[in-house]
Amino acid sequence: MSQAQILVVDDEPDIRQLVQEILEDEGYTVAVAGDGESARLAHARLKPDLILLDIWMPDIDGISLLKEWAAAPGRASQVVVMSGHGTLETAVEATRLGAFDFVQKPLSLAKLLATVGKALAASPQIHDKSADKVRDQAFEPLGSSPAMQLLRNRARQAANHRLPVLISGEPGTDREMLARYVHRLSAVTGSLFMLDHGRLADDDAHTYLFGKMNARPAITGLLEQAAQGTLFIPELQKIPAEAQQLLADVLAAGNFTPGGDTVSRPLECRIISSAADNVEHLVRSGQILDSLYLHLNVLPLRIAPLRERPEDIPDLVRFYCDWLPNQENLPYRQFPVAVQNRMRNHDWPGNVRELRNLVQHLLVLGGEGEVSIQEVERAIRSSAVEPAGPDAGPRGLFDMPLREAREQFERDYLTYQLKKAGGSVGKLSEAVGMERTHLYRKLRSLGINPRTVTRTEDT
Repeated sequence: MSQAQILVVDDEPDIRQLVQEILEDEGYTVAVAGDGESARLAHARLKPDLILLDIWMPDIDGISLLKEWAAAPGRASQVVVMSGHGTLETAVEATRLGAFDFVQKPLSLAKLLATVGKALAASPQIHDKSADKVRDQAFEPLGSSPAMQLLRNRARQAANHRLPVLISGEPGTDREMLARYVHRLSAVTGSLFMLDHGRLADDDAHTYLFGKMNARPAITGLLEQAAQGTLFIPELQKIPAEAQQLLADVLAAGNFTPGGDTVSRPLECRIISSAADNVEHLVRSGQILDSLYLHLNVLPLRIAPLRERPEDIPDLVRFYCDWLPNQENLPYRQFPVAVQNRMRNHDWPGNVRELRNLVQHLLVLGGEGEVSIQEVERAIRSSAVEPAGPDAGPRGLFDMPLREAREQFERDYLTYQLKKAGGSVGKLSEAVGMERTHLYRKLRSLGINPRTVTRTEDT
């Protein structure tokens, strides 16, 4: 995931939301503003790496904001102007005033993403801010239950050492968040790097991990990039056996040798890994190499599933109903005690991820005022997708009106395909044969948020 922060400024809600979803699907952190004054406040608060700026807005025009930001002290954000046909000349003028480039409306996704990439690559501050943003986005594990108090204490103790940490837990328990929390508390000075499983699936695993000095240009491996920082290895059971052996050998030796080189490098990064809750069974069944497990399971941390600590649910609800409006510009709604009690009685098979999705669903698609128990009941029913099987039928669909049955099928079908695509709307577009812009609108109309379906199994 890219750590770049982008601010999208446009007075048209559909454009704001579409651009936000596209950019977040590409891994960026995105904030939005609907007018000039909101953009001014967001710019002062966030100091974004890139601003996508509409020219015509109801209060302050984009050119005035561009001049204001360019004259401000300190490092300026990159600005890409978004322009309609009638403002093309103004957009060209904006580039003379300091804008990096402009894109015309109606927006071309390929052009937009290419321009964003170029603007960020040319930004002098994007690399300097990456380590700070990793730390800023790490949250403390929430909850006042004995299980969570013990987990936080053990995480703080683990952070005081450079020994490997292995985090286990069910899907949706947010193991990645705990890894970032330990990294943030530790004394390492570098950034947190996450291992990409896709880079280990072919013959280039050695180059990806160790680097290749005789390449032109030379390739720096992941282990060297993460030196003085933390390497997070998610989902051990999903790493190919050959790559597991490479990692086990490095951990045993304490050093590695890049391809094309004769001089070994010391292993200087902190290692944090994660695995499913049944990690010992995965070792016995051979899905995780025994030698690798022994090297990584030095400081074990387990995140209890939400059904084992229902007393944490009010804390989580309060956090997300405050954080989501601030982070994603969603409307604020109150979750009364009766609603929180109903949520405590749900078994939460998807754990914290499911709870976060439900709160987000109620903020985005719910009404105004306090959240009602009826809304929670409907949201829980709509999010419960029956597993497919040879004898599985549509059961409840036949009892629905045609429109609702069609929407339910589309929701289940696209959610299933989105999980297969790893949460990527680009891959989903190819899989289902739907143009990407139309697909975003369809997902939004069905209440499906691609950001919450990043993997079929959460880290």
